[in-house]
Amino acid sequence: MLTVFSVLFFCISSPAQSKFSLPSGKDYHSVRFRLISNLIVLPVEINGVELSFILDTGVNKPILFDLSSADSLQLKNTEVIYIRGLGGGEAIKAYRAKNNTFRIKKDIVNYNEDIYLILDQEINFAPRLGIPIHGIIGFELFRDFVVEINYARKRIKFYRPGTHEHDRCRKCQTFPLDIIHNKPYLQATVDLNGLSDVEVKLLIDSGSSDALWLFRKEDEGLVTPENYFEDFLGRGLSGSIYGDRARVEKLQLGQFELKEAKVAFPDSVSIQHLQNLSERDGSLGAEVLKRFNVTLDYGERKITLRRNRYFRDPFKYNMSGIELQHNGIRLVKELESGIKRGRSEDTGSEGIEIRLNRFFKYALHPAFEIVEIREESPAALAGLRTGDIILSVNGKPTYKYSLPEVTEMLNVKAGKKIRLLVEREGKRMRFDFELEKVL
Repeated sequence: MLTVFSVLFFCISSPAQSKFSLPSGKDYHSVRFRLISNLIVLPVEINGVELSFILDTGVNKPILFDLSSADSLQLKNTEVIYIRGLGGGEAIKAYRAKNNTFRIKKDIVNYNEDIYLILDQEINFAPRLGIPIHGIIGFELFRDFVVEINYARKRIKFYRPGTHEHDRCRKCQTFPLDIIHNKPYLQATVDLNGLSDVEVKLLIDSGSSDALWLFRKEDEGLVTPENYFEDFLGRGLSGSIYGDRARVEKLQLGQFELKEAKVAFPDSVSIQHLQNLSERDGSLGAEVLKRFNVTLDYGERKITLRRNRYFRDPFKYNMSGIELQHNGIRLVKELESGIKRGRSEDTGSEGIEIRLNRFFKYALHPAFEIVEIREESPAALAGLRTGDIILSVNGKPTYKYSLPEVTEMLNVKAGKKIRLLVEREGKRMRFDFELEKVL
């Protein structure tokens, strides 16, 4: 399973500001993005410094939480505020900075944008995703444009309102969209616990890498199925998020039917600070959204879904019980080889001599650390611990792979035998376990 990333939900009111805009005479602008653990990562320039932001439909104002690679960024007119989000922790200190210039690939510009800066080192999601992530941006882009997200081609088009023509095709369906407190909601139905077509109102949350969250409401039939396990669901603004992991028999979005969809029921502590909890039944995350090309039109209050090549992908979950993150770097000794060509020194030969040279070099690579491990999981029963550094998986050195690739190697399929070489307190240790189907 890919690393779950559950982002921040909070509501901040602020005076009216200028909007994002396109150059005169241009109807849309297309931007490439990276898809990391189901999340859209966009290049965003703030006051002349290019950064990487997650595009999140569930956040009101831009948030900046990593300045480690953006020391030259200048922020002015700051004031202190306190905000909360998902997780069981306390409110945290933030700084509101006014009058900032935002650009996305030159043509999308806002000259007067507020941003909220969080300096708490615990609020840094880059280690969990394996790439630098500086912040999150959301509502204003969806407010100011019709946004067309092509997950399959990893490209977004931002259209000037009134210029976009919605697709009409057999693979498409358009739904009414509710905008409540600047956040988009969609109606769907689920089959679970023997009940069919249970209606649910879901927050569309492109900032969660999970598939589906439901909140426990016994009177509506929204309770954890009998077959479940307790799981780490992600990291929010106010700390780690835990809950029950299970499957729904079916998730229905209009004509689109997703069977055996993965679902999480977050515990009450993790969601205690969510606002307007009574107005919704859960969240539709990016593991579902990426199965479609999505067009969000806040002005017309509608969303169009067109299924893509990811539609029939299985819903995977964490079978090993291991959650990884980057934590520091390691000095790795690597074997290299090369070919040296030249004239033979043998005077009796006029041929060409070819030599295969082998040598070692030292290079720095990220360390993959176990940051969470599920109780009673195969990895936990084998003796693995948080803090262990994974050096290889089934003989494959982890430094040759990205964080999502290593996570995928740990959760290939039920019955797969996993052999790990880890480093613990300076010693190398080996562990073996077999992946088990829990759901």
